[in-house]
Amino acid sequence: MLRRVTRTPIGAAVGQYVAAWHEPDPGVRGALLGACWAVDGVYCDPLGRAEGRDGLSALIASFRERLPGTRIELDSGVDEHDGYLRFAWRMLAPDGAVTLEGVDFGEVDDAGLLRRIVGFFGPLPPREPGR
Repeated sequence: MLRRVTRTPIGAAVGQYVAAWHEPDPGVRGALLGACWAVDGVYCDPLGRAEGRDGLSALIASFRERLPGTRIELDSGVDEHDGYLRFAWRMLAPDGAVTLEGVDFGEVDDAGLLRRIVGFFGPLPPREPGR
């Protein structure tokens, strides 16, 4: 099976995106998002949705307030093709314990900025019997 794990600007954009989730300073966080997130980018996961850089920055600030000291880290490389991408991540409590794992799927615009991230939490559900 052919699989391409990116070490290109898309992988770098995902690294900046993840770094923004750790950044307490709104100005620095805004600069990180300015380098990797499309102006009209959309983020959504089971708990929330954000539109644009300011919306995502506000969502990240809310996350940091609710779960101080919690970190998000990449748990895989960035798999990309045709402007779409995916990567695994995990959430770490302040003591380093893994509290949640998930997969994000995304889309990149023509400039190589993240245009959409759709996050899923936890493992895939079991297959329904008979399907």
